[in-house]
Amino acid sequence: MPPIETLLAFAAATLLFAYMPGPAILYTAAQTLSRGRRGGLMAAFGIHCGGYLHVGAAALGLSAVLLHVPEAYATVKLAGAGYLVWLGVRMMRRPSDAALPPAVAGRSASRAFLESVLVEVLNPKAALFFLAFLPQFVDPAAGLPVWAQFLVLGTLVNLAFSSADLATVALTDQILARLRRSGGLQRLFRLAGGGLLVALGLRLGLSER
Repeated sequence: MPPIETLLAFAAATLLFAYMPGPAILYTAAQTLSRGRRGGLMAAFGIHCGGYLHVGAAALGLSAVLLHVPEAYATVKLAGAGYLVWLGVRMMRRPSDAALPPAVAGRSASRAFLESVLVEVLNPKAALFFLAFLPQFVDPAAGLPVWAQFLVLGTLVNLAFSSADLATVALTDQILARLRRSGGLQRLFRLAGGGLLVALGLRLGLSER
């Protein structure tokens, strides 16, 4: 086991990064604005599941490819950015889930899960975060193999980030519940959510790293 001081530092840093407003929180809020609480929860779950790919890649050393091969990083980054922009434009153009039959709205929530898994997988910054953050708290002299420590610490980080996403869904849903549910407001929420996704995609695509 790493020293208690290392574990405390890991916990403090993880919570700080998890609850610091960033793209994942904005993405979850956008999905909740457009699809409601169920859609937001499915989006948060999708991001959580996609995060395990980055945890596994960091444990196996695969994320280093993105760090040392600029072409691979650029390809994944542009694919992720384009997908976010496409999701945002489609979100702004589609009808509100509240106006859809229950079966169709249910499929929309399921689609939010699948879309969010892909959004997280195509986010190279998430991969590089795990690759840069986790080694600071891995102890080669510990009883657990290094790869197992990566998996344990990465899972804890992923759970912490997901707790922040769930808090975002709950807060956004409470705000929406206090507002009058009119067709005009629903369209405004959908446009705001789609606009957030487009902005996140542009931000990712135009960023250097």
